[in-house]
Amino acid sequence: MKGTVILSHGLESGPHATKVSALAEVAVALGWAEVRPDYRDLDARRDPREIDARVARALEHAPPDGVVVFAGSSMGAFTSGLATIERRSAGVFLMALPTGIPGYSRAFDAAAVPMALVHGWRDEICPVDAAIGFARSRAATLHLVDDDHRLGAHVDGCARLFHQFLAAL
Repeated sequence: MKGTVILSHGLESGPHATKVSALAEVAVALGWAEVRPDYRDLDARRDPREIDARVARALEHAPPDGVVVFAGSSMGAFTSGLATIERRSAGVFLMALPTGIPGYSRAFDAAAVPMALVHGWRDEICPVDAAIGFARSRAATLHLVDDDHRLGAHVDGCARLFHQFLAAL
């Protein structure tokens, strides 16, 4: 086993959502363990203060030892980045990244680890310019695609990019 990938779903989603499931298949195919925490109970409250509980849950699912990679979409991307600050990780893969959450006191941040972002040019929820600005500030790999926030037309493409990301680690 190469390590563990912690896959975090978005706010309107669940642990078996399309994108995190596609990434889970990639992780397993490459010899990684995959874990998909369920945040639906926290998300149901619609309270931005629950983001801290989301991060704590992601960290609870990370093994205490060994290589960990965090990955997620939308609120799951936000959660994943913040988790890298608390737990040493080999990298972070972010899709449809919000760089700020209304009502939450912290802006998005992540540890200085290998990082890749996939973002839709037409993302109606998370402005593409903010994602570009964050990626630029970190010299992160950025993949911009002709899609909206859900990246529904690019699930397979996200999986291919995740494959490249994990293989490069």
